[in-house]
Amino acid sequence: MTKEDFAGEEVDPWPDNMPALLLFQYMRTQWRTGANGPCGLDYMVMHHRMARMDLSPDEYDQLEADIQTMEVAALNCIYADS
Repeated sequence: MTKEDFAGEEVDPWPDNMPALLLFQYMRTQWRTGANGPCGLDYMVMHHRMARMDLSPDEYDQLEADIQTMEVAALNCIYADS
């Protein structure tokens, strides 16, 4: 891959999205894989990390939902040409 493969408009995430973005980046090596490739994130690792983030119950639930949304979007991109 080259720099041109990533060319495009630079986008800054909204501050409210930073916890989910940072956790998703943390989880980048924690994909479960099957015979056809990635199938989802390892939630045991994710929940362990989230338990150390000093989140309220509502924040925990929202962050988990945000990660699930990002996970589905990532899988849709991974398998878009399949």
